[in-house]
Amino acid sequence: MQYNKDLESEHKNLFLQAREFILSFEGIIETKKKRITTYSNEKGGICHMRTMPNGIDFGFLKGAKMEDNLGLLTGKGKAIRVLPQKELNKKAVEYYIKQAIEINSKK
Repeated sequence: MQYNKDLESEHKNLFLQAREFILSFEGIIETKKKRITTYSNEKGGICHMRTMPNGIDFGFLKGAKMEDNLGLLTGKGKAIRVLPQKELNKKAVEYYIKQAIEINSKK
């Protein structure tokens, strides 16, 4: 499971800090899958998260629909945008999570 690999990573503490922060948002559900750990609410997916060689990545599942006024998201796919983190920027993560929740609420 990817979650177990994340806990064995040199970025374990960053992963756990980010996990705790994501789960602090009301209604967020964590799902540990074989290849990724995902976060959603009752309206749909929010993001996934995993450790990477340089830190952690948040993959925002509806990132292409988000405003990126902070200019921190990477990727050019049809849906997902990635927020790489070497240390947790709570303000940035909150900015994107709140948008994801808002997008889900419009379903």
